[in-house]
Amino acid sequence: MFAYGTNSLILALFFAELQFSDYRIGLFMTLTLGGDVFLGVLLTLIADRVGRRRILFGGSFLMVLSGATFAVFENFWILLFAAVIGVVSATGGDFGPFRAIEESILSQLTTPKTRSDVLAWYVTTSTVGSAIGSEASGRIIRYLLASYRWKLVDVYHSLFWIYTGMGFVNAVLVLLLTKECELQPTEEAYSSVPQEEGRGSIELDGGGIVDGTLMSGGDPGDNSTGSPPLPSPSRIRRYWSSLGSWLAQISAPTRAVMYKLWFLLAIDSIADGMVPYPLTNYYMDQKFHPAKSTLGDVTAVSYFLGAVSSVFAGPLAKKIGLINTMVFTHIPSSAAVLIFPLPGSLWMTVILLIIRAGLNNMDQAPRSAFIAAVVKPEERTAVMGITSMLRTFAAMTGPSLTGLLAGNDQFWIAFVAAGAFRLAYDVGLYVMFVNMKLYQHEGGSAAADERRQVTEQDSMEMEEMVSDTESLVSGGSKGSK
Repeated sequence: MFAYGTNSLILALFFAELQFSDYRIGLFMTLTLGGDVFLGVLLTLIADRVGRRRILFGGSFLMVLSGATFAVFENFWILLFAAVIGVVSATGGDFGPFRAIEESILSQLTTPKTRSDVLAWYVTTSTVGSAIGSEASGRIIRYLLASYRWKLVDVYHSLFWIYTGMGFVNAVLVLLLTKECELQPTEEAYSSVPQEEGRGSIELDGGGIVDGTLMSGGDPGDNSTGSPPLPSPSRIRRYWSSLGSWLAQISAPTRAVMYKLWFLLAIDSIADGMVPYPLTNYYMDQKFHPAKSTLGDVTAVSYFLGAVSSVFAGPLAKKIGLINTMVFTHIPSSAAVLIFPLPGSLWMTVILLIIRAGLNNMDQAPRSAFIAAVVKPEERTAVMGITSMLRTFAAMTGPSLTGLLAGNDQFWIAFVAAGAFRLAYDVGLYVMFVNMKLYQHEGGSAAADERRQVTEQDSMEMEEMVSDTESLVSGGSKGSK
């Protein structure tokens, strides 16, 4: 996320410096998100079979590939090719194969009692990384321009070498992960998963574990002896069949819940895709023409406040619930997006950006905890992978629309539309899910502890009621005597 932070500040500005049109900038981000969809689907689809650590390691070197290409080339189509097949954050967010796998790992390693806190710190540390990256990016630009008189485009190229280096760092960190990060056969170390009646196995992402043996995925009619499926005549048909098989591994009750959530997340992602942080920085640069270091400072402060607020997401979720936390912290952020074009001064615009970014991350950890709470443990990687894919796919439509609007001097419409979409997502989320029961598939120690605490509390309340009743009866008897 440090690398993504340096990227989010300069990406649109880099293309503008290369004299690419606003339409091409939007098109680039749209097609890059399309590459993220493909990578997210493909890599998350095979993550539990091939190994989560291997996929994260491969994703790290895709970062290296993309960063090195951006550091050397200036041709639009070469840069687009590197962004589509590699890992470049077009929106400043954590898209691609990383987030879904990381959230699945953390959900596996935690219990319902600790999960929201752990995921909150996950969002916090990643946001701090983005903040430091944006601040460093702005300062490096200022230093190189002032001290060495570099051209601005050469300064941007140098920042992509930092992106490349962080890909290597990420690969080294992945090597330090232990086997506990991989899918556990029954996850007995984390929770006792109730089996469906009449079934002695647990279905996995793209396959299943039958009597402790990993079986290959496929349609019910496929050979289930573990042999690889026959190659299909069309790659597109094969990928579509894999996605269908992947979705089929998710139980019907889970799909019933997730279809509604996926629809709402698609609306929210369209909004985020219309006004991602790189395009927001580009909008402020075009409207107010601040120094690049000032933009870096503003972006860093926004990310940092987002990191600070994320710390409170876990405790707040315990206090008022996951859905209430997601909705009530997201509404002010959405309202800030809606009125973002109104101020005529930079400092008022910066305040709105800080409100947007400062509260925007508080729904991320509760959202991941909510998904983990309503799906079976063995379905989490698939569900989170599909969720990430659909969010990225929906976000694809945004940058091109914004590019067209910006080219016609109507950039402001993108913020108004995005704010309206976000508010619709907030209201829909509250109406559909506020009363949903959670942790129905988890019987682990944390869930048992929570049930025990509730039982003990109810017992104590009952004892107090009995004691109060006895006191009243005793007092009434004395009075009558």
